[in-house]
Amino acid sequence: MGQGFFLLFATVSVIAALTVVVARNPVHSALALMACFLQISAIFILLEAPLLAVIQIFVYVGAIMVLFLFVIMMIDVREAVLQRFLPGGNLPALVLLVLLGVEMLVLVVRSERFSVAEPAAMRGGDGIRQLSTTLFADYLLPFEAASIILLAALVGAIVLARTEQG
Repeated sequence: MGQGFFLLFATVSVIAALTVVVARNPVHSALALMACFLQISAIFILLEAPLLAVIQIFVYVGAIMVLFLFVIMMIDVREAVLQRFLPGGNLPALVLLVLLGVEMLVLVVRSERFSVAEPAAMRGGDGIRQLSTTLFADYLLPFEAASIILLAALVGAIVLARTEQG
């Protein structure tokens, strides 16, 4: 039963991720990204990691998506829809994306680290303590670097969206 739900959530997540890349409207792309984040949160619940699921929803769906939608609303959406990222069409990018997805799937299937039988999440109340100790002791520098990068992205978005006054 759990494997069926995992396949369902994973399939919807991959479809939403493809929609993020293929969608021409930036608002549709942001909404598909939010759907992808919610599916990943559901996978965390299946792995019996409710803390990671809640963090996924609060941080990514709550904060990051609000930032993305704020930036999208600050730019001229009609002009952004008319511009294309790849002048030759989306077919080469889609083919490359499918090839990378197949390669990743082959690597995951052949890997011994990933097992459906045992969840990768830590069990019990001690798991949350271990996770927080690992995050804020061993990986403090990458955690702080990610927060500085997000702050720089926010400042950059505000600077780019600001109109010249004078």
